[in-house]
Amino acid sequence: MKLLFYNDFVPGVLKGENVVDITNVIKDVSHVTPQDWMSGLISNFDQYKSDIETAVDKAAGIPVSQIRLRSPLPKPVHMVCMVGNYLENGALKLANPLNAFLKSSSSVIGNNDTVVLPPDKASIFHHEAELGIVVGNGATDVNSKDVWNHIFGYVNFIDVSARGLHPASFLWGKSWDTFGPIGPYIVTADEVADAQNLSVKLWVNGELRQNYTTADMGRDIPDTFEWVTTIASLTPGDIIACGTNHQGLSALQDGDKLEIEIADFGKLTVFVKDDLKREWPRGVDQATADRIAGRTQTGGFGAPAG
Repeated sequence: MKLLFYNDFVPGVLKGENVVDITNVIKDVSHVTPQDWMSGLISNFDQYKSDIETAVDKAAGIPVSQIRLRSPLPKPVHMVCMVGNYLENGALKLANPLNAFLKSSSSVIGNNDTVVLPPDKASIFHHEAELGIVVGNGATDVNSKDVWNHIFGYVNFIDVSARGLHPASFLWGKSWDTFGPIGPYIVTADEVADAQNLSVKLWVNGELRQNYTTADMGRDIPDTFEWVTTIASLTPGDIIACGTNHQGLSALQDGDKLEIEIADFGKLTVFVKDDLKREWPRGVDQATADRIAGRTQTGGFGAPAG
């Protein structure tokens, strides 16, 4: 099942090329905000699943082309983003130590929304295409063997990154408003046969940039989930972003169109705006790719814009 919000955060389910409104089915889920509504549904999904499926079967729905898709998780309580969690297509022989940061929920945007680059003097702005894990129930000290029972589903996630603002600050680099595109749907876990072998692709202006699989993770989903939940208790609707393979990163600049699609999750599209009209070389940032893969010891993360 693919869950979503559309227009003024109406809850829905994707049915082919149409969207079915499920408001009446889940109207008694206690909520104040759209995030409350989705988190409440996730918490009690087994209670509502059958009725949702019946409603979807009976309804024709509205064409996706006639609605505005919103982020299905507009303001998660926790957005935990893994750092350096890929082997860079096998270039790294050993996984990096586990590391992560919290990304602000105010960074979240949805399909066809706009990433706004701040005026601060970043050396470069990058896209990072990532698999997002959606937490299904309260998770504290979860054993790696039990992790799959705590995963509700998955989302496309772009970790937009500003480089060079402060060498030790993930807040400055990662948590600007609009730096967290999510969507367009939550794909429930039962539709994903193997989350450790999913294709992840990102295009910039129609040109394929990132193209890797989740099999390249240095620390797999069970180990990652277990480690995170030993530190922070997670709640339904929270996200763990699994990190990225850095081969294929490129600069973001004014007017760009980004598209990410993991497996058959559906394509998430966002645009880029930069009032300063800064420019970086087009194409892959090979210096950054080489440094992170260990092929060089220096270089990468861009240079000041021209």
